[in-house]
Amino acid sequence: MLDTTPLTAAVDRFADRLRAAPQSRLQRGAAAEALALARELSVRAQRLDAPGEEPRIMPDSGVFVVADQLTVAAGDLAEALRTAPSVAELDEAVRWVERAAARAAL
Repeated sequence: MLDTTPLTAAVDRFADRLRAAPQSRLQRGAAAEALALARELSVRAQRLDAPGEEPRIMPDSGVFVVADQLTVAAGDLAEALRTAPSVAELDEAVRWVERAAARAAL
């Protein structure tokens, strides 16, 4: 079973920074960056769970919800990755989180 702690730890750090950020910072792009990441992680999880099915896109529920959306999407992906045959997908997901957090500039 694959240890997905690096992914969940990186997401938890980013989500905590989002929750602590002022509304103005979220509206200047940090929330959009986090939502794009949450959507990507969600699509990846769905493709692992149900290959061949069309993934559903996570809705934009507002700047104050995006940290929770990111956490849920990462949890779904972490669960799907636990039985994945390769760590490459996990490593790539951790890099996405780190890059998105840097672009969000929180």
